[in-house]
Amino acid sequence: QVQLLESGGGLVQAGGSLRLSCAASGRTFSMYGMGWFRQAPGKEREFVAAISRSGSSTFYADSVKGRFTISRDNAKNTVYLQMNSLKPEDTAVYYCAAALATIPTQTGSNYWGQGTQVTVSS
Repeated sequence: QVQLLESGGGLVQAGGSLRLSCAASGRTFSMYGMGWFRQAPGKEREFVAAISRSGSSTFYADSVKGRFTISRDNAKNTVYLQMNSLKPEDTAVYYCAAALATIPTQTGSNYWGQGTQVTVSS
């Protein structure tokens, strides 16, 4: 089992940047594919980005491609989401997810963090 704790959310103006972090408990972090999802008010949760266990493969939603970068540091049990050129439509609660031996998906058997709020003002 793994526990996830996100941090780094906040209020930023459009065009600004934020970096989210997700710290995982346990000694087996490198066995988990990691991902970020988000949920805006009144909308369903959606996929944002994911990274393979080694970090060699990354995946992005079209809406964030070229603006967001996912990375991980297995020595620190942490996954990051660097968000640049933020837009008001990026406003949401961002959730970290972990999936054993695979990439987290919307309907997969994931572990979830509690979420961190990102608000982008226009």
